[in-house]
Amino acid sequence: MQILIVDDDPIQLALLENALAELGHKVLTAANGREAMRTLKGGHCRMVVTDWLMPEMDGLELCRAVREEDLGRYVYVVLLTGKERTSNVVEGLSAGADDFMTKPFEPSELAVRINVGARVLSLETRDMAIFAMAKLAESRDPETGAHLDRVRSYARALARDLAETGEFGGLIDGEFIRLIHLTSPLHDIGKVAIPDHVLLKPGRLDDREFEIMKTHSEQGARTLDNALRQYPEAEFLRMARDIARAHHERFDGTGYPDRRAGDDIPLSARIFAVADVYDALVSKRVYKEAFTQDVARKIVVDGAETQFDPRVVQAFVRREPQFVEIRQAHSEERTTVEAG
Repeated sequence: MQILIVDDDPIQLALLENALAELGHKVLTAANGREAMRTLKGGHCRMVVTDWLMPEMDGLELCRAVREEDLGRYVYVVLLTGKERTSNVVEGLSAGADDFMTKPFEPSELAVRINVGARVLSLETRDMAIFAMAKLAESRDPETGAHLDRVRSYARALARDLAETGEFGGLIDGEFIRLIHLTSPLHDIGKVAIPDHVLLKPGRLDDREFEIMKTHSEQGARTLDNALRQYPEAEFLRMARDIARAHHERFDGTGYPDRRAGDDIPLSARIFAVADVYDALVSKRVYKEAFTQDVARKIVVDGAETQFDPRVVQAFVRREPQFVEIRQAHSEERTTVEAG
């Protein structure tokens, strides 16, 4: 495992580096929290052992920065310090540290705590499991191609924009952004329950077929809700359930399945709805050609207040160049070539 150690004391840094290297880990170093954040943003390191007292950005500030930043992965943080009081432990863990060690450290204790962190990080294999589940649903609809890759990237771009503007009063933070990127591929998981003659029909659906297709939102939400009852602390399942059920709701209350309106629609679903519709507009389907960017933009913008939350539409307008980049990077043609 690659581990970043952060300490302004070169002797302490060397001791940690040697101890971790002997355990077989690849070690990166930083002299303070600010330098550590640059390293984390520029790489894929998932574990940090940091001192508390440092110049520029101390250990507590580093913990908070890690939790607030969308790094695209969970970073496990061990806070190492000479502070031993219970109040110090509480303060450190409240700032976002995952574990706490006092100095001087024992190499054997360090090894055990690193192993604990590795086990926790292994839980993120759920990301791969979630995406595999989504691909299972997608595999029944070969026209969707790179749809999942695109919509999750669009949703993350919108969430990041709204976090930066503070439009939703701090409801969108780094964890929200990470979760919407993680869970949005499950939006159509309910399609596994849709009969082939409806799901794979080469053309537009008639009214009866469309009513059957619409049940995929409830089917998907029901599946994820069953999992949520088994694991009520799994927040990613809650967001996945909300998106699956509500991504076809409309801001004016005329959507389905519950005809929810405005802020009564989960925020994650309101964000995802724009991403999903945009991708449908600019993608070729058996029943339509792909719309141009200008036409797609007009449809999305005109849908503010009726189909979409206008604040999310404004984020779309601000991030439109990024949407185009994402679409080009995950084009149907590129996916086909790479798959071949």
